[in-house]
Amino acid sequence: MLEQVRVRLRALARRLRRLERRELDAFVRWLEHTGNLLQLSVLVFVPLLIAAVTWLANMTAAVSFLLFPPLASGTYTLFADPEGKHATPWAFVGGMTVGACCGWLAVVLAATIGLSSGGASASGAALSVFFTGVCTWALDLDVPTAFSTALLVLVTGNAQVAYVLGIVVSSAFVASAFVLWRNRFYEKRARYLYQTTSGDDHVLVPLDDGEETVARFAASIAGAHDAGKVVLFDVIDETAVENQSEGSAESDRPADTDRTERAATEAARRLESLAADLEMAYDVPCEVVVAGDGGRSAGLVLQTAREQNCDLIVTPYAERESGGLSSFITGLFDSEIDVIAFRSTGVPRRRWRDSLVAVRGAGDTARAMLDFAIRVSEPGRPVSVCTCIDSESRRRTAESTLADLVDAFSGRFETHVVTAAVAPYLSRAAPRYDVCFVGSSTDRSAASRFVSPPTFRKLSDLETDVAIVHRGRRR
Repeated sequence: MLEQVRVRLRALARRLRRLERRELDAFVRWLEHTGNLLQLSVLVFVPLLIAAVTWLANMTAAVSFLLFPPLASGTYTLFADPEGKHATPWAFVGGMTVGACCGWLAVVLAATIGLSSGGASASGAALSVFFTGVCTWALDLDVPTAFSTALLVLVTGNAQVAYVLGIVVSSAFVASAFVLWRNRFYEKRARYLYQTTSGDDHVLVPLDDGEETVARFAASIAGAHDAGKVVLFDVIDETAVENQSEGSAESDRPADTDRTERAATEAARRLESLAADLEMAYDVPCEVVVAGDGGRSAGLVLQTAREQNCDLIVTPYAERESGGLSSFITGLFDSEIDVIAFRSTGVPRRRWRDSLVAVRGAGDTARAMLDFAIRVSEPGRPVSVCTCIDSESRRRTAESTLADLVDAFSGRFETHVVTAAVAPYLSRAAPRYDVCFVGSSTDRSAASRFVSPPTFRKLSDLETDVAIVHRGRRR
């Protein structure tokens, strides 16, 4: 009785841990989207910074609470759009300071020429806005918060000097925190958040004869990281070996086990020769695994990948006779491990000089494709990223999406927003590149794939190598 309770409690604990890992993984993937990351940063850092400034202001009674409204709106602008034209320390601090100084000047001038009256001066308000517009235009500090600080000076009474000094100190404090966040985290978010940039180092390559280009492509990916490793994997079909032995003369036939061992030895020798070549050409360690299990299957490849601690599988592309992905490829796609189905044009390649990445958005699949393209492309060559739209009204949104995508990575990029269908555009553009990356669309619903078939199904005649990228379904 007690033992059964313990077993059930242990099973419940394991289930809760799996649920916790799934929830954490879902949160990380949600956070990988730049828009979500910015919204979370606004919710976290803007209140904290305003609270810190408020605490500092409470230490002295000389600082007016009127500095907080423009400071809060300006801080929101910084964190909500860190790549915008207003998101620079000079524009933020300079704009608010110039506005406060112009407002102070307008108050003094209005009082000097006798235009001030009780309460806020209308002439002072007009002069402060005018002076602020002229100064921000001349200094290229066209920020909205400058006009807020200029007008709020009018209601500070005799504390104009303290207000201006408070604006300078508080805005400088917020700008310093923003620069620290942007330089140390936001611009390096690919390193901290994007799983492919810190993983996909150990690559399993299930091979058959004549697929050396696939192994070289995998070695290019693994060799880009210091911790990279390539595992070449082959399977000896014992049934085929036995059938071959039955066709030979009885008196000359060796034992079936000898034939199997000979086939395994020949496969290992072939893979070891290729592994030595890959190690020399790509400076990446290579291992060889040969199994005898009646034929290559998705389950066997996935099991081997887990045993070899591989987080990426690069496999030759394969289709059914009736069209569509083979059951082997779909089996690999239905796992927690990242997969690239590589379709070569048949032209032997040792390097991929130029890469084209076709994306629909800035999700984790798009980031994975871009990361792989950076790894295999020749250093110093720009990676091209394209997206297709169906109307010009979506151009600005598409351009912003591509900017968010490439901004998180280091390197040189070209971005293209094309008003055209995906297949015709890639048919024209892809031949200029050595490899084209497309998504597997496994992150879309079945209904979505039915209405709009995956892009790779329309590229059967593409005159370049094609890498179909699938992001593993984390469990």
